[in-house]
Amino acid sequence: MTATTLFYIIIAIISINFSVDTILGALNAKHFNDTLPDELKDVYDTEAYQKSQNYKAVTYKFSIRTSAFSLALTLIFLAFDGFEYIDTIARSYSDSPIGNALIFFGIIMIGSDILTTPFAYYSTFVIETQFGFNKTTRKLFFLDKLKGWLMTAVVGGSILALIIWFYNISGTYFWLYAWGLVAVFTLFMNMFYSKLIVPLFNKQTPLEEGPLRDKISAYAETVGFKLDKIFVIDGSKRSTKANAYFSGFGSEKRVTLYDTLINDLEDEEIVAVLAHEVGHYKKRHIIFNLCASILLTGLTLYLLSLFISNPLLSNALGVSTPSFHIGLIAFGLLYAPISEITGLVMHLFSRAFEYQADDYAKNTYAAAPLISSLKKLSKNNLSNLTPHPAYVFMHYSHPTLLQRIKNLKTIKNTI
Repeated sequence: MTATTLFYIIIAIISINFSVDTILGALNAKHFNDTLPDELKDVYDTEAYQKSQNYKAVTYKFSIRTSAFSLALTLIFLAFDGFEYIDTIARSYSDSPIGNALIFFGIIMIGSDILTTPFAYYSTFVIETQFGFNKTTRKLFFLDKLKGWLMTAVVGGSILALIIWFYNISGTYFWLYAWGLVAVFTLFMNMFYSKLIVPLFNKQTPLEEGPLRDKISAYAETVGFKLDKIFVIDGSKRSTKANAYFSGFGSEKRVTLYDTLINDLEDEEIVAVLAHEVGHYKKRHIIFNLCASILLTGLTLYLLSLFISNPLLSNALGVSTPSFHIGLIAFGLLYAPISEITGLVMHLFSRAFEYQADDYAKNTYAAAPLISSLKKLSKNNLSNLTPHPAYVFMHYSHPTLLQRIKNLKTIKNTI
């Protein structure tokens, strides 16, 4: 195989991915105006449903523009040897493989983010503001950007530097050391993300004493689940959209509730949402996802080790001097089809796990408040209630609202 052939394979992969996503998006858009099923007719009133239709249409058209821009930018960059140009700049500042890689990816990251920031800005301050979601200030928007850059530079740069160092001292066996490094980092982040990273962006406070905390504690006791750490996060300073999540293990496990969730739902509905999150923990879904992530990382790094030393990877991107960082870019582009397949498999597991967590909440607490909470959250987020099945299969990590309601109304015991 020649570098030219590999170049056209990369172009084909990028183009096919764009075409598939475009077709799926168009199919999904055709269902925007479908009649709501009887089970969902109470989610929206007439005015709110029209608002949701408008929101779906606007965000869909915007996604087409952003995807087309991204495709055009990528193809132009490849056609005019953009990677060779950036690599030459990096090499002019450092003779070290690690230094070259850090400068190279730094330029790519910052350049890409600068080019896409206008789209993010428009989405936040025009679209999200138009439909009443945005609460972010311009100062906070750009401060988040700077913090994100700093986090990527420090954490991502450190991991990349260590992986290249492993490659330089151990050759193709570097993947084993890199795998160990990423596995330890993944475990660490799962344990301490909420304690170390979240505070950089949001304020977290313990849920105050009162009826809600009493109801949560009473439920946790009935299922034998020790839960001392319940936090409220100030999500409302960025958006009106609500969420809740579970993180950590053992003594570090905690539940985080968005303040918007507390404002939008009744106490019983919040407990039902919490029961769903406890279900994920009890069913060991968090452990499964963590292990699956680590195994997939190992597979990816192993495959990378088979090809990273081949100069064809660098040459295919128009770079005459082979290097680890250019090979990494080429491999990432070629790996996209495998990533799509593993993503689909993980989505299948994720949707199955959501049903199991819903069943757990239904059997240990109640189905009705969970159903009403899902409906309220869908309404407040202007969610699409009639997505195309193919779009759901490819992109949804959760079952649709209709599927979840039907499951919750089914009488079964699956604890």
